[in-house]
This record gives sequence, structure tokens and C-alpha cells, in this order.
Amino acid sequence: MELLQNAAHKRQQSIIKSYVHEMEFTILPVSENIGHRASIYIEEYSLSYGISAADALIAATAIENNNALVSGNAKHYKPIHELHFKQFKP
Repeated sequence: MELLQNAAHKRQQSIIKSYVHEMEFTILPVSENIGHRASIYIEEYSLSYGISAADALIAATAIENNNALVSGNAKHYKPIHELHFKQFKP
């Protein structure tokens, strides 16, 4: 969802969708627990750390599915202590 949001036009969206499919990424559904957890993160961290709804959903999804989150955006995820975060540096 966040990848598609940042596409500049339909062709980029198509490329992103093809990439996700070709790399066989697993797309996880947003469950009630994920939504609830994400809303807590928004309430707790949006003003102080600038976490967006998309970032909150991504973090909540990783936590609820016992996955690490790899991102270059450490600032928004720093306060979420239960998150197993790995900094991505290309």
C-alpha cells in the first residue's frame, strides 16, 4: 500500500505490483488486532515522532505477525519498543 501510494503514475504502480509478485512477497491482511495496535501507536507517537497511519499499520503488522521490520526510516519506528527493527542502509 505504501509503495503504491508513492508511485507517480499508473506505469510505476504496474512496475511495483509486478515486482512484488515476482519477488513472491507475502501480503498480510490488516486484522482487527493490527488496526487496534496501529491506532494506539498513532495516539502515542504521531505528535512526538511524526508516525503516520501507514507507518503505524506497518509496525503493527510486523509485531502481530512476529516479523522484523526493515526500513530506512528509523525515526518513526524508534519509540515502538516491542518492534524488532532493522535499519536499511542502501
